[in-house]
Amino acid sequence: MNTPTLENNRVKLTLLNLSNYAHLGQIAQEKDLIYYSPSDISDPEKLRAYVQIAIEGYDNKTTLPFIIYDKEKQAYAGATRFGLINWKNKVLHIGWTWIGHHFQGTGLNANMKFLMLQYAFETLAFEKVEFRIDERNNKSRRAVEKLGATLEGILRKDTLMNDGFRRSTCCYGILKDEWAEIKKSLLNIIK
Repeated sequence: MNTPTLENNRVKLTLLNLSNYAHLGQIAQEKDLIYYSPSDISDPEKLRAYVQIAIEGYDNKTTLPFIIYDKEKQAYAGATRFGLINWKNKVLHIGWTWIGHHFQGTGLNANMKFLMLQYAFETLAFEKVEFRIDERNNKSRRAVEKLGATLEGILRKDTLMNDGFRRSTCCYGILKDEWAEIKKSLLNIIK
């Protein structure tokens, strides 16, 4: 699989792997950083295991994980990935995204999502990008809606969380034929 570097004036996304994940150690330990995720990155061993799973997906061509570098703050900010890549149907998910509290609300997320959407639609020529978000995570839901994604439905109590709670998952999507209009809107946001 081609391993791109996605970059603009604000952010640089490069392959997340075992040689660079340690840059995220302090951020991964921030309180409630991935509260709405079934993953656990709260200590160095769990973070390494999380990255190892992403690498295995990369080796199987079902994920493309990135480490996020904020060029404005000149610091590593978190991680994100393309996942559940379905090459036959040309559908993939953008998710597994977490950025440190200090980077949230700064425009970093919109910049990286723009680059990822652009790559998915314009380079990979995929037909659809999906996002899956915990129904309770209003902040992430608003962010994806601001990107232009459409709520397509809710999977009721489909994911078991670490604390035993069964979350419901909101399914959002952007279609390839919606991308041109969404791209125009996003270019105005990320200027």
